[in-house]
Amino acid sequence: MDIFYSPMHTFLLIFSILFYLLMRKQSNNNRSLQGKLPLPPGSMGWPYIGETFQLFSQDPNIFFPSRQERYGEIFKTHLLGCPCVMLASAEAARFVLVSKAQLFKPKYPRSKERLIGPWALFFHQGGYHAIVRKLVQSSLSPESIRRLVPDIDAVASATLRSWDGHMLSTFHAMKEMSFDVGILIIFGEHLSKQRKNEIKRNYFIVDKGYNSFATSIPGTAYSNAIKARKRLGEILSEIMEERREHKTMEKDLLSCFLEWKNDKGERLSDNQISDNIFGVLYAAQDTTASVITWMVKYLHDDPKLLEAVKAEQMSIYKRNGCGSQQLQWAHTRKMPFTQRVISESLRMASIISFTYREAVADVEYKGYLIPKGWKVMPLFRNIHHSSEYFPDPHKFDPSRFKVRRLPSQIPSCLSEMASIHAQGTSSPKSRCWSSSTTWSPNIGLRWWDLTVRWNTVHSPFLSTASRCAFGAPSRPMALPNSDFKVFDEMPTSSRAAKSCTHARSHA
Repeated sequence: MDIFYSPMHTFLLIFSILFYLLMRKQSNNNRSLQGKLPLPPGSMGWPYIGETFQLFSQDPNIFFPSRQERYGEIFKTHLLGCPCVMLASAEAARFVLVSKAQLFKPKYPRSKERLIGPWALFFHQGGYHAIVRKLVQSSLSPESIRRLVPDIDAVASATLRSWDGHMLSTFHAMKEMSFDVGILIIFGEHLSKQRKNEIKRNYFIVDKGYNSFATSIPGTAYSNAIKARKRLGEILSEIMEERREHKTMEKDLLSCFLEWKNDKGERLSDNQISDNIFGVLYAAQDTTASVITWMVKYLHDDPKLLEAVKAEQMSIYKRNGCGSQQLQWAHTRKMPFTQRVISESLRMASIISFTYREAVADVEYKGYLIPKGWKVMPLFRNIHHSSEYFPDPHKFDPSRFKVRRLPSQIPSCLSEMASIHAQGTSSPKSRCWSSSTTWSPNIGLRWWDLTVRWNTVHSPFLSTASRCAFGAPSRPMALPNSDFKVFDEMPTSSRAAKSCTHARSHA
């Protein structure tokens, strides 16, 4: 009896009773929500298949808006075997991703984690996620990008020279360029050509197998991707070992990871660094290429806008010694019209159509029940194309960004994308890469004949910024696909170009 009534046993007994009552109350609350609140309106489609075929086959500008028009800003559906709730307002996006983010978690399939790496920041929450996120953000800070502008401009110029006289697929050409910029940001300037080529070769094998059927059968795309990802890990380990051995630390993302340590002196492991290096590169590369491709398409479709961008770029080119001096950060701040074109391209293309979260408990939103375990999808595309925020939303109009609006006036996908997508996607990085890479005054000297074979491909497998829990990218998108030919000629009709030619002849 003395043992039974010892203080420790008394404490454990009271704790157990309180824990039981708390769990029972939570269970009752969940049951009460399920009993009192209706599910959102919508269609669950066919058993198991749901509306998957419609999602994959329709233009996303039809699939999402048609359901929002029929059911409202919150509706249910069933995709790839999972029940989903779609949210089509900025308020709902903030609810899921910001104000009540603790009620929703990212969820990814095991097959995807194997290829990206289980330590990648967008597979985690909490302290570890915060540490890695801060390191990634520091490597993409304005100070870091400011230092890299001349090198990014050099990459863009070298890429354009390699295109001379060739017929190219726009999207794939932009993927190559964005990959080179990503390597620069992650590894700095001194990665050997052999290393870069080896990383590139294995990277694109992984890229090809990411959305394939997950099987270990030898020779399949997924099996080859697993092998290539293993080799990438080995290459990254070799690079890290070389840096430690020679004590060479640069101001790049890899150095940020290698130099970090906490108050206890603990550092990131090689596996943690390797997974996050690959994750960051993989998360941003296709999104950047997609945005640039759409910008080319939009400018091609509006000659007046194209001429306005050319004029702005040529003005900077002339003030910069007609290309004799390196492009600097200050020059990129003098491209207001070009920046508005970039912002409007991001809005119109909506590269990240939506992202996936999973409810960790039964959640009430606007009188509807979001059941525990259901996937929750904030629809960024619908918000970007809403007339509530953007008059005449389907018109490409960069002037809508001429007046700087307050954060409260901008929908979450444009005002909060940096904080939202650092949790699992790549928007901040892709915006830095695309704006720095695409619009160099040196590019303004090239003529692009884009008048042939434009067509739009609707597919959820074209870009890879964020992943869903079903084994496919989380944002079906339409991607313009074109071939173009690059001519290494200056626009002779341009007075600015002629003046630069004249200045060079007298230099």
